[in-house]
Amino acid sequence: MHEYIRELHYIVAIGNISSILENGILCYELASNMAHTSVALEEVQERRAKKRIPGGQLLHRYVNLYLNARNPMLFRLMKNVSEDLCILRIDKGVIEHLGVVLTDRNASSDYVTFYTLSESVGKLDVDRIYARYWKHDDQIEEWEHKSIICAEVLVPHSVTAKHIIGAYVTSEHSRESLLRAGFDREILINPDMFFNMQIQTKEIGRAHV
Repeated sequence: MHEYIRELHYIVAIGNISSILENGILCYELASNMAHTSVALEEVQERRAKKRIPGGQLLHRYVNLYLNARNPMLFRLMKNVSEDLCILRIDKGVIEHLGVVLTDRNASSDYVTFYTLSESVGKLDVDRIYARYWKHDDQIEEWEHKSIICAEVLVPHSVTAKHIIGAYVTSEHSRESLLRAGFDREILINPDMFFNMQIQTKEIGRAHV
């Protein structure tokens, strides 16, 4: 079941890593009660705050993991925060936890469908979720693909730190920041996961020092 899922992803500011190692990854509602660096986009969170999972809880009471973090949300974030970000790699076994919900696109979409693990078999557009790009000549098709590539795994309340198996970062500088935060799992420097935007930003910055 879901053999195509090798790992799950969580986009986070490196400044939150120490807290995550101690407390786990918390849902939006719980995290809002703690000091942390938020990378959430306000207009997106306004939509998510009003959303309730059918037969479940409010969306803000779930940790939102991505099947593929190389998506339009990360692309938008990289324009602003660059090296402050990392992508935590989460053990795919989390999808089997009680109460986990899978979505066929961004959970805040008006067109999203929510599934249990068993219900989701054969329902997710795997090719689009794991596509490298989402640009299309047809604007409507592009909008739909941008939403589908942001398909989520929603975990009630929190994900404990033991399920974090590693992280992706943009550069050696980011890797060192993660190590200083006490991160003790595998760290992979993978600029491509971040659209190579970090390298360009740093090079421009150094040219003007």
